[in-house]
Amino acid sequence: MSTTTQNSDIRVVVIEDDTTIRESYTYLINEAPGYHVVNSYASAELALKGIRADDPHVVLLDVELPGISGLEAIPRIKAVVEEVYIIMLTVYDHQQTVFDALSKGASGYLTKSTAPGKIIEALGEVMDGGGPMSANIARMVVHSFQRSQESPLTRRETEILEQIADGKTRSRIASEMFIDLETVKSHLKNIYAKLDVHSRADAIRAAKQNKYI
Repeated sequence: MSTTTQNSDIRVVVIEDDTTIRESYTYLINEAPGYHVVNSYASAELALKGIRADDPHVVLLDVELPGISGLEAIPRIKAVVEEVYIIMLTVYDHQQTVFDALSKGASGYLTKSTAPGKIIEALGEVMDGGGPMSANIARMVVHSFQRSQESPLTRRETEILEQIADGKTRSRIASEMFIDLETVKSHLKNIYAKLDVHSRADAIRAAKQNKYI
């Protein structure tokens, strides 16, 4: 690709700690007409050192980074490159993480299972002012607005109860949400107290009947 072509392309930076995934995204984007990966990084720390010079239009940012997490990196990146669009990449589509990312300034949210063509479409969409999201994440966001606004549960408690309702164990929830098992147990105890129930099944039933989940 010539320098002239690169300069007129949409400049992209990829921040992903998995080498194979990072290189795959880089290859995919560079093969798409009109896009060019100006740099890729294995951590937010490294990216923050070079991203001002990269001056990207769009950043593809992994949520689960070692050290400074993707969520923590969002405002730091935007402080350095003010007009940049940030699209989050994740394996897990937890509601709290999605809303945290959007509230911190992310413009889109995709799961890593997103088809290659959809990732390129997302780059174009965000440049046009859109908010690209994987279908399951978009449904989750819509569903969250359809819930009862009278729920006594916090957003984190709601998310944990939804995971319980999906059949996940407490240890798996702790692992996927990057919290201690004891924290999950504490949240469940609070959920039971707020819903005035004494079992997992009763908590799920009460929450669904009242449209808390």
